[in-house]
Amino acid sequence: MLKKLIKMVLAVLLVFSVSFTGVLGMERTASQEWFEDAKFGMFIHWGLYSILQGSEWVMNEAGIPVREYEKLASKFNPPEFNAGDWVSLAKSAGMSYITVTSKHHEGFCIFDSKLTKYDIVDSTPFKRDVMAELAEECRKQGIKLFFYYSLLDWHHPDYFPLGDTGHYSDRGEGGNWEKYVEYYKGQLREICSNYGKIGGLWFDGWWDKPDADWDLQGAYELIHTLQPDALIINNHHRKPFPGEDIQEFERDLPGENLFGFSGGAAVSQLPLETCGTINDSWGYNKSDHNYKSVKELIHCLVRSACMNCNLLLDIGPMPDGKIDEQFRKRLAGMGQWLKENGNSIYGTRGGPYAPDKWGGATWKGSRIYLHVLKPKSTKLVLPEISSDILSVSLLDGTELETVREKGKISVNIPKKIRDEIDTIIVIETKGEGPFYVKGK
Repeated sequence: MLKKLIKMVLAVLLVFSVSFTGVLGMERTASQEWFEDAKFGMFIHWGLYSILQGSEWVMNEAGIPVREYEKLASKFNPPEFNAGDWVSLAKSAGMSYITVTSKHHEGFCIFDSKLTKYDIVDSTPFKRDVMAELAEECRKQGIKLFFYYSLLDWHHPDYFPLGDTGHYSDRGEGGNWEKYVEYYKGQLREICSNYGKIGGLWFDGWWDKPDADWDLQGAYELIHTLQPDALIINNHHRKPFPGEDIQEFERDLPGENLFGFSGGAAVSQLPLETCGTINDSWGYNKSDHNYKSVKELIHCLVRSACMNCNLLLDIGPMPDGKIDEQFRKRLAGMGQWLKENGNSIYGTRGGPYAPDKWGGATWKGSRIYLHVLKPKSTKLVLPEISSDILSVSLLDGTELETVREKGKISVNIPKKIRDEIDTIIVIETKGEGPFYVKGK
C-alpha cells in the first residue's frame, strides 16, 4: 500500500514539474540552464523580401519566379545597417540573445557561403557578411547569437520533389534531394566553423516536407561536434526530436493552439521558447500598423516566464537596415520595465501557482513572485505551498495584509498599490524552491 502511495505521489510531482519547474525532468546542460535563465531574446527577420516591404513569404504568395526574384539581390545595399546599433537595441531592451535569419525560405543567405553565389557577399552591391558583423558585435556586448536557418528552400534547384510550398517558383522539374541535404549540412558546417562560438541553430521549414529524409540526426551531430555548447531549436510544430535542446512554440504559449501551429506538440521536459511579433508581421511590412502596446508586450513576456518559457520577440528591419521607430519605442519601454522588475523574470522558473486569469507566478531561490496582471484585482486567494511563508510584500518591501486559514492564503491588494501593468507581490519563504502547492 505504501509503495503504491509513493508511486502516486511521485507521478503527480513529475507531471507538475514538467509543467512548471522542470526540476524532476531531464537534467540540464550548462547551455540549457543559461537559456532558461535568459528569458528574453530578439528575433530578426531580414532578407531580400524586406525590399518588397510586405511579407517574408512574398516569393511564394505572389508566385514570383526564381529568375525574377533573384534580381532583388542587385538592389540589396542597406546603407543604414549597423550591427552595433542592432545589438545595442536588443541589450537596452533587456534581451539576452539574438536569433537572426541567416537564410529564410527564399534561399538567399545573408552570410558568406562558399557553397552558393546566392548570398549577400557575392550577389549584392553591399558585399558585407552581416552575420560576421553581428557575431563580432554580440561578443563585444555580451549577447549570444543564434542562426535561424530555413531547411525549406524555394530557390535551390535540388530541393526536389517540392513540398507543400514554392510551387510557383518556376524552377523546372528535377533535382537531387540527397545533394540538397548535403548542401544544407555543408552550410551548417560553415556557420559552425566561421563565426566563433555561437548560441545555437534555430531551424524552420521542416514542416514543408515532413516525410522527407532530412538526416536531422546527421545535422545535429555535426553541430554538436563543431559547437558542443550550441543549442538546437527546430520550429517543426511537433514534439521534440532526438538531439534537440529547446522546444519551440510559434506565437502560442506552451499548451495553447490559438494560431493552429501547435496542435501536435505536447509540452516536453526541455527548456521552452515561444516566438512572437510586435505587430502582425515577421519581416518589415510598411502597411502593418497593428502594433501591440508596451503593456501587451510586457504581459507576453510575463505570461511566458510564468509558463517557464522564454519569449523571442521579433523585429523586421527596413530594407536600408534601419529599425522602425515604432519597434524602438516599444523595446525601450520593455527595457525600462525590466530594469525595475527584472529580478522577477530573469533566472526564475515558472510556478508554483498555475497561470490563471489574474496572472501567474515565477520563483527564484526562496522567493515567489506573483504577477497580478489584472489591475482591478483586490484580493488573491491561493492554496498554501510546501514551504513556510515568512513575509508577503511588494518589490519595494511594503508588507501586504494576508490571512491564512483552511489551507489557503489570502492577500489583500489595496487600490493605491496596484500597478497598471503588473502588480508584483513577493512571497518570502523559509526554504528554497522548487515549491509545490499543498495537496497536489
